[in-house]
Amino acid sequence: MKERIYKHLSEAGRMTVTSFMKKRRTTIILAAVTLLLLLLSLPGSLRDAYNRGGIYLFSNEFLEDIPKRLTGPGRFRFLMQPLMAITLGVLNGLTDARAGRPPYLYGLLFHRNLRGGLAKSGFSTMANLLLMGISLDVIFQWVILGVAHPGPALIIGPVLIVGPYTIARALSNRMAARANR
Repeated sequence: MKERIYKHLSEAGRMTVTSFMKKRRTTIILAAVTLLLLLLSLPGSLRDAYNRGGIYLFSNEFLEDIPKRLTGPGRFRFLMQPLMAITLGVLNGLTDARAGRPPYLYGLLFHRNLRGGLAKSGFSTMANLLLMGISLDVIFQWVILGVAHPGPALIIGPVLIVGPYTIARALSNRMAARANR
């Protein structure tokens, strides 16, 4: 099948297929590493929940540990992850504006015919960043707290990425569309 694809594509097209296959492979590897880290964190998290008498995510300790995350060894990621998400959001927002699509959030909420394409493009852009965010959160929980909890990792990692990406994509689209009027 690969030969048939290559036969019909130019040199630039081959690079596109090759880069797509590499990106997909990277995503699969990141997903496997993230899943492995989450599975490895389960025994300690369950033991901690049993000793605590409740789930860490729904406790006061979770809120008290947030400042530790902001000042501990992993504090740089609280700047880097949103910055990467904003950069990707701006690039995709400018692409949306050139294609004449509505702002990202508006398109997701109010344009049924565009919703699937916008969601797919947003997810494909953010997938590796989301997986890295979740993995980093698990690792830094082990470093800072001594135990990793999958629940907060599945919340904090994506919050640092999805919000900034969505807002940056929508705003850059809106600003580019107004500049072209």
